[in-house]
Amino acid sequence: MRELFLMDVDLRRVPLLETDVLVIGSGIAALEAALAAAETASVLIITKAAPEESNTFYAQGGVAASLSPEDDPEKHIRDTLVAGVGLCDEAAVRKMVLEGRERIRELMAWGVPFDREDGGDIALTLEGGHSSRRVLHAEGDATGKAIAKTVLARVAANPNITLMPGVFAVDLLHHERTCYGAIALEGGGRKRRILRIEARATVLASGGACCIYRETTNPDVATGDGMAMAYRAGATLADMEFVQMHPTTLYLAGARRFLISEAVRGEGAVLVNRRGERFMEKVHPLKDLAPRDIVCRAIMEEMARGSEPNVYLDLSPIPPARIRERFPNILALCAQYGLDITKDRIPVRPAAHYFMGGVRTGLDASTDVRRLFACGEVACVGVHGANRLASNSLLEGLVFGREAGLNAAKIARESQAGFPERTIRRRIERKRIPLDVEDVRRSLRSLVSRACGIYRDGESLANAISMLDFWQQYVYAEEFASPSGFELQNMLQVAQLVARCALSRKESRGAHQRREFPNADDAGWKRHSIVSRLDFEK
Repeated sequence: MRELFLMDVDLRRVPLLETDVLVIGSGIAALEAALAAAETASVLIITKAAPEESNTFYAQGGVAASLSPEDDPEKHIRDTLVAGVGLCDEAAVRKMVLEGRERIRELMAWGVPFDREDGGDIALTLEGGHSSRRVLHAEGDATGKAIAKTVLARVAANPNITLMPGVFAVDLLHHERTCYGAIALEGGGRKRRILRIEARATVLASGGACCIYRETTNPDVATGDGMAMAYRAGATLADMEFVQMHPTTLYLAGARRFLISEAVRGEGAVLVNRRGERFMEKVHPLKDLAPRDIVCRAIMEEMARGSEPNVYLDLSPIPPARIRERFPNILALCAQYGLDITKDRIPVRPAAHYFMGGVRTGLDASTDVRRLFACGEVACVGVHGANRLASNSLLEGLVFGREAGLNAAKIARESQAGFPERTIRRRIERKRIPLDVEDVRRSLRSLVSRACGIYRDGESLANAISMLDFWQQYVYAEEFASPSGFELQNMLQVAQLVARCALSRKESRGAHQRREFPNADDAGWKRHSIVSRLDFEK
């Protein structure tokens, strides 16, 4: 817990970039923040990979909004609060749902090709935990891609925004709990270039951290960099123990853990065991469309009963023509492995999918580090509680991304540029040791999957914390020439926070299930977990 920065840097010797607002990330929250800030400020977006490499781009199911005459915002708010199992911030949920409808209409005006019914009305589907059909989708099961492409085009056309892909944010420039921008790495190895980016306001929108798990639906970039950077800068993080597993990911030897959208069950598919028997009917009144934490546990219990590595998704209740129209990408992906989903069952099991916790923010997306804002999956504004309602994440990114951008631009107008320090010295003595980064990464992901998965227990969590502490002693002491090593340091930091918060919460609630404490404890634990680096330095 002692680290301050990940690099020793003499800032006088590295190139300087200056901007009003720095945005770190390229998902929907980052892009929305950049567009909002660019109304009055200059904006620089940096992203460590191609702009398309984000959870937004891979989102299949859709975005939830109460647009139907048969629906209303109060029902959407109620469904979100129920799914969050007592830990949602109702004011944040209300803001997301009410303002989200305007953001969706804005996307339509920008040209996002949301699917429509034959009569021309927006097509809406049902997903788990929703009491009404309110999930919009585009290009069948490629909603995130359609949204990202449209918004990226607007970003590219905006003269106030500069987008720099392939630039890895190593750490925030911070001094006395004020953020002044970031240290970044462009390229790697001998061609690497360290950049000093000084900004009057900074927006963290770098996504989640599910790559700390061995099996995840997330792209490889989801390594928790923003959470770790904010933590090192002294920001407060909240609810890090709540990591949502997606119930249905493709489970085939050699295949990536490809997400099978919840919308498939919304269209009528059912979960069955090896014998073809449905099992969700006995578990929850919503059956196969119960909240995700409940479905995940039911699948794990069914697998244990039959000593099976997976269960199956049976699409036979859906007409084949509807499958081809609604799920073309899932159809094509499964066909690569010899599965015809109009006839064959899909083998599935849960995998890590989404962080409900993150950098704690207010409704204005501000953190408790001055001039630093956060939005999207890296942030915890309180809309998801202990268990995210399906398809609320894109909506959150739209609403609070815009909030972050507007407020960052306002702060930028009131702030002076210039980082008061000219050198950065790490608190950990630097060492040069032989280190196989990929081997440590694999070991870390296996450890987190065992200790911090769907079911947890105190002994496993304590052992995991001890091992993570040990790995940190020598991994933190290394300075790397490429982003992969810095990613590993960030993954170690986030994994430790997840394990510590999970060990501390002695109850079961939503995505956090403790074997020794199988019930929710409202009297003792109907509250957020709060953690800050400063807590460990007192």
